[in-house]
Parts: sequence; structure tokens; C-alpha cells
Amino acid sequence: MEPPENDSVIAFESAEKIILRWDSTVSEEAREKMIFNGDRNEIDRYLQAVDEIQRSMESTTLSNDHDKANSAIQIAMARLEDEFRNILIAHTSAIEADSLTDPSPSSVNSGEFNLPEEDYNETPTKGRSSSSGSYKLQVLDPSLTSTDDDSFTKELDHQESSTSSYRSTNSIREVDLMPSKAIDDLRSIADRMISAGYLRECIQVYGSVRKSAVDSSFRKLGIEKLSIGDIQRLDWETLETKIRRWIRAAKVCVRMLFASEKKLCEQIFEDLGTATDDACFVETIKGPAIQLFNFAEAISISRRSPEKLFKILDLHDALSDLLPDIEVVFESKSSESIRVQAVEILSRLGEAARGILSEFENAVLREPSKVPVPGGTIHPLTRYVMNYISLISDYKQTMGELIVSQPSTGARYSNDPNTPDMDFGELEGQTPLALHLIWIIVILQFNLEGKAKHYRDNSLAHLFMMNNVHYIVQKIKGSPELGEMIADNYVRKLTGKFRIAATCYQRATWVRVLHCLRDEGLHVSGSFSSGVSKSALRERFKSFNALFEEVHRTQSTWLIPDTQLREELRISISEKLIPAYRSFLGRFRSHIESGRHPENYIKYTVEDLENAVLDFFEGYAVSQHLRRRSQ
Repeated sequence: MEPPENDSVIAFESAEKIILRWDSTVSEEAREKMIFNGDRNEIDRYLQAVDEIQRSMESTTLSNDHDKANSAIQIAMARLEDEFRNILIAHTSAIEADSLTDPSPSSVNSGEFNLPEEDYNETPTKGRSSSSGSYKLQVLDPSLTSTDDDSFTKELDHQESSTSSYRSTNSIREVDLMPSKAIDDLRSIADRMISAGYLRECIQVYGSVRKSAVDSSFRKLGIEKLSIGDIQRLDWETLETKIRRWIRAAKVCVRMLFASEKKLCEQIFEDLGTATDDACFVETIKGPAIQLFNFAEAISISRRSPEKLFKILDLHDALSDLLPDIEVVFESKSSESIRVQAVEILSRLGEAARGILSEFENAVLREPSKVPVPGGTIHPLTRYVMNYISLISDYKQTMGELIVSQPSTGARYSNDPNTPDMDFGELEGQTPLALHLIWIIVILQFNLEGKAKHYRDNSLAHLFMMNNVHYIVQKIKGSPELGEMIADNYVRKLTGKFRIAATCYQRATWVRVLHCLRDEGLHVSGSFSSGVSKSALRERFKSFNALFEEVHRTQSTWLIPDTQLREELRISISEKLIPAYRSFLGRFRSHIESGRHPENYIKYTVEDLENAVLDFFEGYAVSQHLRRRSQ
């Protein structure tokens, strides 16, 4: 009977023979074939041979053959490294496009930020109260046309909806990246490589192949390799497109792509070595994760301007929504830097949003345009600011969390003629965000009051303020979110302001006209029954006609865009003008008609005036009602 050491020698020699047969450095057949692509028995024999060589290295009986064993194990490890790489590559197929969609139960993305524009020099025409486009404060950047990437990223953009809604949880969706047979083979190879001290080589091979797969998915998602500097040099319109795409892609990357890579690492490496699965995972995704989050970081530290606020809030909401998933996917110590980066970016996005709101407030206050809008209609700044405020209210949950202090101007009397006063004591119970929005409305009114002074006609200045404050009130009432935030008592205060402006307009315009219809100065003597001065009466009719014609000619070109407000003001004018004219005409018609050429003085019937009032505030010249009678 042979001694036990002879059995070990025979087993070693047999194992060495198998290892050498698959040495690709000396065998053409070994270079052309892969062990794990062949017969299962051959695979098992090779793995058993590796195990035998490793046992022999630990055996004292083969101490004299240690060099041979060491050489054999090096050859075996080089072979297993090649086999490991080949299996990874063979089973690293591109993920289908329909898999690269947001795995959250409710995937809703953000919409566009479009604000209306008016041309300062545009004369309004019939049937149009404003033009469309996007009015911008002077602090805003010019926009350029952006380009699309490929059909897949276009499809991602197509899937987006028009409102912002985040705050989902438990939305990680892992997918199987490889079949179980391939995973078993990879695990068996990794086990032997790690046992032989080839952990680093195993991790490097795994990381390089899987990172290539992640990069491929990134390209499908439209995630470009851009540095922070590259991103900050892009024009804003291009960035808006990329932000929308990034939000959708980031959800897919964290919840599906990275999570699935982590699962694959655990399937192959778990329990094979201390945190080996985590080391392979970090090796694979650290670079792509940094690339992904660098985009959001670049936006968070970019130059602030008002038009960026809503995309920054979209980014903040998306990242805030992803943070619990990031904590799960990157829970290990070695991936802590990724978690920290995400938290820091979230904080900077919040700071950017607060800074933009503050800068927007200042921009509204300082907006310098001095050219009066034609016809006293709604100023483009008013439309822009109120639409901006309305959009902020759509983000009230996020903005409410970010804005925790009232506007910096808290004093009732600032002693600065260039800054309005605001008493916060009158607004108790309002949230800090609501106070900021009210403050923006206050400084908007202050700016508008300055613009009103550029009208030469005092009546038109009052009409301008009436139009604009009424628009502010209607925007508040028309937005459930804004109406909920801004208290009714402040809305009533604004309503009172535009009604005061309407009253001031009527006084500035119609006091002179109605003054012509008074009795004073028409009688020859103090007795009412005495005769009437026909010359004074003729002059009175002539003055009324001239004044009314001038008001009609001018104010038919003025514009009240709101139909109801326009009708209310016409009715108010008619209620004062028509009864006064009817009474004056009834008392003095006979004195004019008994003289020569009465048509030169009594040019208009009551019906003519009623019809003429309907021409007012249409925004275009309408004079047919008066022209017919004057010819």
C-alpha cells in the first residue's frame, strides 16, 4: 500500500497537468477555446484541479514542490481571470430601452416654465389684450435653441407630463442582469481567485466590464460625460432640456441600474471575503455615480437668475425624493462619499432657490423700464411677476420647507424712497413663503406706481393702475394654491386699491365733462323762472360736445383687457353721464331748437352717447357713433 504522501503527489501532478493543458501562453488550443464555454465535466475538472493545487500549497508534504505549485497557481489564476472576464462580457448585454424607465409607482416629471410677453411698443388691436411669448426681466439670460440627442432620449422627453409631483418611497426595482448559471460560474471563479490572493485582480476585471455596461446604459439614458465647467458653459435653454432628462435618468439609475448592479455584486461575491461585494460594487459605479451627480452639482452652484428657479426646484424635489433610495443603495462605508455628495447637492439646491427668490424680489423692485405701455393695459412686468408667483405657489410644499424666514425688509417705515413700506404686523398668521409672495406683490405695485407717473394723461395713469392691480387680484383668486396662501384680508385690501384707482380715473376724466351739464351760469337773472342765456347755453353744449368727443376719441384707444372690469366701468360711466345729459337736454333743448342751426349745438341724442360709451376701452379707435351725428 502506497503511503499517503504518494497519493498527494499523484493528485498534484494530475491537477498540474490539467492546469498546464489550459495554459494559453503555450497552447494554441487553450488560446482558441474557453473552458466555461465547453463541457460541464471539463469545467468541474479544471476547478477541482485548481482546488487541488491550492491544497497542495498548504500541505507540508509537498514543501519541496512549492515552486511548481506556485507556478501552477499563477497559470490557473491567469486562466480564471480570462474566463471570468469572458463570462462577464458574454452576459453583459444592453438593457432594453423599455426597462430604462422610472421604476417608481408614480413617475411624474416637471413641466415647462413659460411666461407671457408683451412688446412695450406694440399698439393693441381689437380683440387682443396681450401677445404671447416670454417677457423677461433684464437680469435674465438670453436663450438659444437646444438640440436633441437620439430617439431614446426623445422618447424619455415625450413621456414627461406637465406638473411636478415627487415624494415617493420604496420604489427600488432590481432586475436580474445575468442568468443564474452565469452567476454560479462567476461565483465559483471569484471564490478561487480570492482564496488564492487575487482579490484585487478579480475586482478590477469585474469593475472594468460592469462599468462599461453601466456606461452603455448611461448613453441610452442621454447622460453625457460633461465636466462641471462644461455644464456651466451651456446656455440655459439647453440646460432645461438636460435637466428634464437628468431627473428621469437619475431615478432610473438609482432605483434600477445601481440597485441591480449592487444585487449582482451580492449574488457573485457575498460571503467570499470581507466586503468584497461592496468593493466590486463601488469599483463599478463610483465613476458613473460621480458623473451623474456632477450634473446636479453644477446646476446648484451655477449663476443664479430668476428663470432657473423652477428647474432648480424640480432638481431639488427629484433629489429629495431619491435620497432615501440613495441611502439604501449606497449604505456601505466605502460608498459614503456618494451619499454625502447627494446630501450636499440637495442643500446647495435649496440655498440656490432661496437666493434666486431674494434676487427676484430685488429685480422686480429695480426693473427700470420707463416706456408706458400703450392704452394703459396690463404691463408685461405684471404678467411676468404674477405668473412667476403663481408657479412658486405650485411648489408651495418645497418652497415652504426652504423659506423659513420673512423677507429681509421687515420695517414699516424704511426711510428709503426707493423701497416700499410693509407692515408685517398686519399679516400675522401668514407663512414665511406667503410673506415673501406678498412682499413681491408690494414691490410690484411700488414699481408700477413709478411707471404710472410716465403717463402724461392723469386719467390714463389711474386706468393703468386699475388694470394692473385688478390683474393681480384675479391671478390670486384664479390660483387655488395662491389663494390659499394669501389671506382674504390682503386680497380685499388689493381689491380696494383697484376700485380706488377706478374712482380716481372717473374723477380725472368725467368731472370736467359733467361740469358742462350744470345749470349754474345759464340764467339771465337769479330767478329760475327767468330767461336763459342762449349764448351761454350754446357755449355749454359746444364745450360738452368737444370734451366728450376728445374723451371718446382718446379713450376708445385705451384698453381694459378684462371683459367684466371693462363692462363695470362703462356701466359706472353711463350711470353718471346718461342721466345728467338726459336731464340737461330735457331742460334746455327747446331754447336751442328755437334758434338758428340747432344741429350745431345739439349734436348727439341720449342713444348716441349710450352707444358711444360702448366704444370705450376697446384698445382701438372707434368713432363711428359720434362721426355719424357730427357730419
